[in-house]
Amino acid sequence: MNAKKLSGIYPLIAMLLLTGCNQNKPLPETIQEKVKVQVKQVTAREVDQMGTFTGTIEAEITNNIAPQNPARIKKVYVEVGDNVRAGQMLAEMDAVNLNQIKLQMENDRIEFERVDELYKVGGISKSTWDAKKMAYELSKSSYDNLQENTILTSPISGLVTKRYYDSGDMYNGGTPIYVVEQTKPVKLMVNVSEMLYTQVKKGMEVDIILDVFGDEVFTGFVKVIHPSIDPGTRTFAVEIQINNADGRIIPGMFARVTFNYGTAYRVLAPDRAIIKQSGSADRYVYVYKDGTVYYRKVTLGQLIGDEYEIIEGLQEGETVAITALNRLTSGAEIEVVN
Repeated sequence: MNAKKLSGIYPLIAMLLLTGCNQNKPLPETIQEKVKVQVKQVTAREVDQMGTFTGTIEAEITNNIAPQNPARIKKVYVEVGDNVRAGQMLAEMDAVNLNQIKLQMENDRIEFERVDELYKVGGISKSTWDAKKMAYELSKSSYDNLQENTILTSPISGLVTKRYYDSGDMYNGGTPIYVVEQTKPVKLMVNVSEMLYTQVKKGMEVDIILDVFGDEVFTGFVKVIHPSIDPGTRTFAVEIQINNADGRIIPGMFARVTFNYGTAYRVLAPDRAIIKQSGSADRYVYVYKDGTVYYRKVTLGQLIGDEYEIIEGLQEGETVAITALNRLTSGAEIEVVN
């Protein structure tokens, strides 16, 4: 073999020898930097147990005022927004039918009085007396009923909230002529979580805020607790009464009702530590211990300032991560940078 060929083989041999040596040496390890995280120790204290629910103000009583049968409206006497007293005349219907029935009633009365005198002296039979008496009672009942449907009065003291007809209109049924609502007091219906069923008591005082009046607080009382749970919403209905002595509160106003159930000793965690599980209502935190964080499910109560009440999942004195939560995984080692 000539020198020229050998000179080409030597570099190849050297390269193979070097490669074989390198395979026997371990590769340098990649050092992953720990996530820098701020943590905070959770505390516990006595916390007011409160629940807030929303609803709409309703009248205590709502009356639809209308005659029993179609008739011409002779005159309307009150307007929307008027306060009316019980028994006050609101509208007068055409009285043609009333006058006819009145004449019939008077004739039946006179006839009955005549036969009554005869009956007392034995001049007519008991069956004749009964027939005349019944005829008079029927016509009188018809007159009284028609009179109530000709002179329309308010059965309650309250506020006229709607008027659908004018004087001279023909009332054909369906929509009432007036709507009168009792607004002293008013009521409020709210749906409360079934978990609080044993804590809501009849007569319990509640605080009410109406959006229209800003932060002003009104007082109400639990009047009725409906004895059934809605299986669809897992709630029960509670009726609250508000005295409304000054009449400022009117039906339709949006209201927020706060119940106070006393106090309980609760763990409080920063709201910054709470993680919402995507696609569910579950909530989690990262609990820190000995340089490592662990994913843990928690049950939340109310938000108090910038802290959440923890019903289940954390113990007093445990530490939770409050920053870089989206970079953490359960079991990861971290660097605390408080």
